Amino acid sequence: MKIIFLLIIVSLLVALGFLGAFLWAVRSGQYDDDVSPAIRILFDDDKPQTETNHNTSKS
Repeated sequence: MKIIFLLIIVSLLVALGFLGAFLWAVRSGQYDDDVSPAIRILFDDDKPQTETNHNTSKS
């Protein structure tokens, strides 16, 4: 019976730890912008990346 009380106390401490981490994340602004990261991949780059070492010499 003692082990059940110990497991309940440990699980409550872990749950409070996760709750504290969640509240810290909310207060520090981790969930402020939830729209733009999801659609950021849909935007095109301004300049396409080109290789600088092309074979420009004619031989």
